[in-house]
Amino acid sequence: MTDTIYALSSGRPPAAISVIRISGPHAHAASLQISGSLPETRSAAVRELRHPASGELLDEALILRFDAPASSTGEDIVELHCHGGRAVVAAVLAALRSLEGLREAQPGEFTRRAFENGRIDLTEAEGLADLIEAETESQRKAALALADGGLRNQIASWQEQVLAFSAMAERAIDYDDDDAPIDPTLQRDCAALSAELGEWLERPRVEVLKDGVRVVVAGPPNAGKSSIINAIAGEERAIVTDIPGTTRDHIEVPLSLGGVPIRLTDTAGLRETEDVVEAIGVERAERLTELADVLVWMGEGSAAPPHDRLVHVHAKADLRDAQTVPGGSIPVSAVTGTGLPELLKAIEASARLVLPAEDKVAINRRQAEHLGEARAALHAAAECENWVLIAEELRYARNSFDRLTGRAGVDEMLDALFGRFCLGK
Repeated sequence: MTDTIYALSSGRPPAAISVIRISGPHAHAASLQISGSLPETRSAAVRELRHPASGELLDEALILRFDAPASSTGEDIVELHCHGGRAVVAAVLAALRSLEGLREAQPGEFTRRAFENGRIDLTEAEGLADLIEAETESQRKAALALADGGLRNQIASWQEQVLAFSAMAERAIDYDDDDAPIDPTLQRDCAALSAELGEWLERPRVEVLKDGVRVVVAGPPNAGKSSIINAIAGEERAIVTDIPGTTRDHIEVPLSLGGVPIRLTDTAGLRETEDVVEAIGVERAERLTELADVLVWMGEGSAAPPHDRLVHVHAKADLRDAQTVPGGSIPVSAVTGTGLPELLKAIEASARLVLPAEDKVAINRRQAEHLGEARAALHAAAECENWVLIAEELRYARNSFDRLTGRAGVDEMLDALFGRFCLGK
């Protein structure tokens, strides 16, 4: 029989309210021992909480009851909404700890039970993990789309189509002659679904939302790169001097611009140098410039490296004649703040080009891997001229979807995933 688990599911006290969740076959019985009675299912009621051994009053709390399977974990659940003082929470947890058959939940165990009991699939669990860790508006929206079943519903549609393809292939194997021609409609449908999966694979990955858009500030020495970094960050993150080559290594500043996660990166000035340490910094700067999602160039326009998302800055605008500003450049002064709002808007607009569209579900690397397997199998099925081989490729596609949703072949990664959750989740 499954253990009955409990944990504080709200934030660490003190707080106005703290929620203690109990889930498992003995959840109702255990709650009765400290509350005396329970409300009707999916209802709330106020009860006195007392220690089951001494009868000591612990708190007056709101109790919610949910019966299996119509609960978040698919098991019987009771939630105790207590006052959020440390002493109150500690006393209630100690009372639960004294009851036989209960144990404290492991991190992510409530969500893992929801997954194991079919309340959510693996893609929704990944979305919940991302939602808990979300720090920007874009991260929140992408995670919520997964957690709400956006990908799960789409996969269910794909699975239904592949199952129909498989049924057609199996019928042909059982009832048609060995040399029966392949139905061209099936091949066209397999090719169309493969192409649809290919479109999903071409979308920007969710990792850029989680890791942040890499915005690299590059240019020659003494171009004002570090000063701009400090001005944007609002603090002295990079060393600024008149000596060329001051920056020897890259400095990374995490930011959020309009809800977009940014990794603003200062780099060493690009030039030929005999200084061994500086040369290493220049080499790293060149590599980061190539890997940049957005490149902020602070040098002569003609010297800018080719890049799809280039923001050209005319730095030290307070020291230059406004008439000398090249077309397409943003005049910026780290001293006066001139041009900083325009620069930030340009960076945000360029960064949004590499983010997943907010109205579309974004997938992660694991999901893309299994989606790619299904796409390859469907493409192979569309090219096959043998019913048995078509049926086998379609079986591969179904297995790939099962691994995508967590129905098969994912045991090795479940501990790592649910370990990302907090104790009461």
